[in-house]
Amino acid sequence: MKIFLDTANLDEIRKGADWGIVDGVTTNPSLIAKEGRPIEEQVRMICDIVDGDISAEVVATEASEMIREGQKLAKIHKNIVVKLPLIRDGIKACAALSKEGIRTNVTLCFSANQALLAAKAGAYIISPFVGRLDDISHDGMELIHNICTIYENYGFKTQVLAASLRHPLHVQDSALAGAHIGTMPFKVLDMLFNHPLTDRGLDQFLKDHAKAFQETGAKR
Repeated sequence: MKIFLDTANLDEIRKGADWGIVDGVTTNPSLIAKEGRPIEEQVRMICDIVDGDISAEVVATEASEMIREGQKLAKIHKNIVVKLPLIRDGIKACAALSKEGIRTNVTLCFSANQALLAAKAGAYIISPFVGRLDDISHDGMELIHNICTIYENYGFKTQVLAASLRHPLHVQDSALAGAHIGTMPFKVLDMLFNHPLTDRGLDQFLKDHAKAFQETGAKR
């Protein structure tokens, strides 16, 4: 499973990229707004850090404007994936942009039927939101399973990007469900490293090494 960071913060992206495990970045208007720069400028700076798919979202809600905005975003960098909302006009724009060879990420997906429509429209990526479904007492991970099954049944090439991942278990379950990509905040990525037995084992190794070195030095 590819790992994407769901952030527009350059410091977080640099830290993740420095570990050598970040395959791409997803942004949205809310994340861009927090950074205080125009979307074109911020996204271009992100593309300079990570050589992978970088999702940049349109803010228009009418198909013709989405298409125009998507064409403009796609010109920023070769790695840009145009993010579109899963509404009727968004699917219409997805179909039009896909025919032009512009890659799209259809976002705000909350049902397998919606994911089917996005795949039919030629979406490069579909983004089902796991955590937000959990918030309303639905099984968000079941949606990932269902979409992966439908896509496999019919040979759709659309990649499933598990979004709204709130904790490490979401990441693990997305990988087990067959999601092609998992996108997460930096703090969740950082948490994937953590296990008390790792810390305890490393501490013991270092203590044993130090003790052996001291004993060797004393014999000399």
